[in-house]
Amino acid sequence: MSGAEDGQKHAPPQPTAPPFAPPAAAAADFESPVPPPPAAGAGSGMGVPAIVRRWRRDDLVRKGSLVLRGLALLFSLLAFIIMASNKHGDWKDFDRYEEFRYLLAISILATLYTGVQALRHVHQISTGQDLVKRQTSALIDFAGDQVVAYLLISAASTAVPMTNKMRDNVDNLFTDCLAASISMAFFGFLTLALSALISGYKLSTQSYI
Repeated sequence: MSGAEDGQKHAPPQPTAPPFAPPAAAAADFESPVPPPPAAGAGSGMGVPAIVRRWRRDDLVRKGSLVLRGLALLFSLLAFIIMASNKHGDWKDFDRYEEFRYLLAISILATLYTGVQALRHVHQISTGQDLVKRQTSALIDFAGDQVVAYLLISAASTAVPMTNKMRDNVDNLFTDCLAASISMAFFGFLTLALSALISGYKLSTQSYI
């Protein structure tokens, strides 16, 4: 009996199982929680701040186009008025020269174009609606600005040589008015060229889907 008792005393203790073992799946869920789903539009850059920035950019583009076309209207109208009133008798009548008649005709065309465009932009900003479809409007703006700007610089360039030739011989009110009309046509070209850049930007950002 003593040997059996000694064997029981020196026997290694048996390991005991823990009272509760959580399932493996539950433990994994506890260690690595599932991240929440991303907010709508967060990954695509179409959140509220992006939309607000786009609205502000579109509003700035519309107002910039209106300002540039208003300046082009002013310069074209001044070129037309100065040239049309430049009649002082004999050789000092603008209509005796083809170059100056061409400048007058292009100034009238530019005045009509920029006037219609300015009225359309005022209507769009005040009512929020355009008179034509947005895609068509962007295409008309882009093409019209380029064509009228080219005609203005063409007319001004045609009138410059004759004006310089006259000013070499005599410098009077007639030649001063010619120079002023040419300058106004050139400024009209600059403003329409800048407007064409904005029109090209608007055309490139249009969605045709």
